[in-house]
Amino acid sequence: MTEKMRSGFVTFVGRPNVGKSTLTNALVGEKIAITSEKPQTTRRAIRGILNRPDGQLVIVDTPGIHKPRTLLGERLNDLVEQVLGDVDVIGFCVPATEKVGPGDRRIAASLDGYPRAKKVAIVTKTDAADKDAIMERLMEVDSLREDWAAVIPLSALTREQLDVLADEMLQLMPEGPPLYDEGVVTDESEDDRIAEIIREAALEGVRDELPHSIAVVVDDVEPREEGDLTDVYASIVVERDSQKAIIIGHKGSRLRDVGARARGGIEELLGTRVFLKLHVKVAKEWQRDPKQLGRLGF
Repeated sequence: MTEKMRSGFVTFVGRPNVGKSTLTNALVGEKIAITSEKPQTTRRAIRGILNRPDGQLVIVDTPGIHKPRTLLGERLNDLVEQVLGDVDVIGFCVPATEKVGPGDRRIAASLDGYPRAKKVAIVTKTDAADKDAIMERLMEVDSLREDWAAVIPLSALTREQLDVLADEMLQLMPEGPPLYDEGVVTDESEDDRIAEIIREAALEGVRDELPHSIAVVVDDVEPREEGDLTDVYASIVVERDSQKAIIIGHKGSRLRDVGARARGGIEELLGTRVFLKLHVKVAKEWQRDPKQLGRLGF
């Protein structure tokens, strides 16, 4: 007898910056979620699709759970809550490089609120830790809950144990046909993916509160009639004039760097050469303004 097909939704939870987006990209095999050392980089529920011969995993990448300080932060936490209530499997992530702390314990305990979902504990970033640290982390994580379906150490960077995780999660999914057509890796729109590539480039090297103040809007994407070239026009939105000056840099040097970094990713996505024109706008305190948040898609 052939094994029945399984499909369903999984999301990864954990403190900000434990490697959830990197893990999502590694499983899908393509970059669909931006990554950064800055916490709370992910701002939307981004779906990545992993197709296997025996089924399909739809991975929903969400923001890290955190104490919100703005209306945007509250809406991001609400988004996580909504996703957690809908998925079939929750993967709880803890990095091998850091001891389990109060934040990890709080998130692990909060999973009681989602009895429908099966839970898997994942120790990430094993490539950056020695065997003793990994073993210590596995024991710490294992003791957080009694209902783990599995406890798996892995490295998204080296891909070690990635297949083990995918196999385990697929076996926990309900029986059913694929939810997306084969070959689809995400349901993100092209504009949204372009905006995220630009935001990732803009996040590099910025400090303090500025990362949270950066949003990106794609104004227009227009292939030229002649030649292999696409014009992309986009706006980087910040909250204050001082932040605008930081993004632009001395005589526009920083904005040129952002454009150069982003262009490569956009060209890879679109499959053409790209002319990228970036404009920096100020939307005062947009993270706290319901109307501005709506305009920016939050």
